Amino acid sequence: MNRVLVTYSTKHGSTREVAEAVGAEFRERGAEVDVRSAAAVAEIESYDAVIVGGALYMGRWHKDAQRFLKRYRSELAARRVGVFALGPRTLAEADVSESRKQLDAALADVPDVKPTAVAIFGGVVDPAQLHFPFKHMPACDARDWDAIRAWADTFGGECGQLVRGGVS
Repeated sequence: MNRVLVTYSTKHGSTREVAEAVGAEFRERGAEVDVRSAAAVAEIESYDAVIVGGALYMGRWHKDAQRFLKRYRSELAARRVGVFALGPRTLAEADVSESRKQLDAALADVPDVKPTAVAIFGGVVDPAQLHFPFKHMPACDARDWDAIRAWADTFGGECGQLVRGGVS
């Protein structure tokens, strides 16, 4: 694996920040990485592995992430694929489990895409960016950056490209 696409779907930018962190982890290990919005991707044929990230909103994975999987389903079936979602406001087991069910429901719509790595990361709520009634939610940032980097490292290892300390 030489080229990796990390694509994301976000409303307020927190999923983009996670995608950039995942991309940075792959770059540190020697991979050539592009980080792009799912809506801006024009092709995936030149990539050896693809990571698709999207935020969960109101129980659903971001529509652009879903569209990306559907648009490229046949090409993705022939590549290493990692998938992540941001969603729960806490990392409590029940919250993460519920978010995983929501992501699994979205993935079930594209059964020919079989991710080798799937993760749920904590989400972000910034009331200043939200409309009524959501602007009254308490602010939070439940992203665990160590877990995000570890997931990227593990997925890279599964792809056979990345190992601690450099390119294999």
